[in-house]
Amino acid sequence: MEHEIEFGPSFSLLTLSLESGETIRTEAGSMVSYDDGIDVETGADGGLFGSLKRSLLGGESFFQNTFTAREAGELTLAPPLPGDIVDYRLEGETLFVQSGSYLASGRDVELDTQFGGGRSFFGGEGLFLLRLDGTGPAFLSSYGAIRETELADGETYTVDTGHVVAFESSATFDVRAIGGLRSTLFSGEGLVCEFEGPGRVWTQTRSPDALLTWLIPKLPTNNTNTGSSN
Repeated sequence: MEHEIEFGPSFSLLTLSLESGETIRTEAGSMVSYDDGIDVETGADGGLFGSLKRSLLGGESFFQNTFTAREAGELTLAPPLPGDIVDYRLEGETLFVQSGSYLASGRDVELDTQFGGGRSFFGGEGLFLLRLDGTGPAFLSSYGAIRETELADGETYTVDTGHVVAFESSATFDVRAIGGLRSTLFSGEGLVCEFEGPGRVWTQTRSPDALLTWLIPKLPTNNTNTGSSN
């Protein structure tokens, strides 16, 4: 399976060249286009319980699309937010992916949901991760550009949870509030993920949570005064 990533890092598009018999599983809503020789099937991958876990805990769609090539053809995918795409090849290993950053993976890559910790007393928020296991390609997306950081053995690296895209399972991590309670309440910062190498960590330059924090107060409400009528 060949692939090409174009128009990054702001409006990335993933083009997959599928040979006859090849299959790719994608997040629902990510398809842009596909050739006539490619079939699509929508289903609850992993059964009802597995799909519910991904949807309720992992922030992913309940249903996923599976594209299978009857003959060679192209499939194009794009993430929902303007940003980048990165590819990762699993070789019988585990990759942890932040909720919302999964785009697609090969049929031999299994998906599960795992709670990463860090639930806060006030917000009830926590780091929910997708766990990818197996062998095959995986494609991850971001809001903004993606930056890859490789940590040496014992090296630490702190990232706001809203900026985490993915990390290798060889890197250990801990989720905590930044700077204690006062900083969490008044600084505008929340939970951070502290990684320790060895392993690679992928981060995104923008945070969907920060976008929502900025956008929601500006949305009109039902009791907005739009004028009176007689």
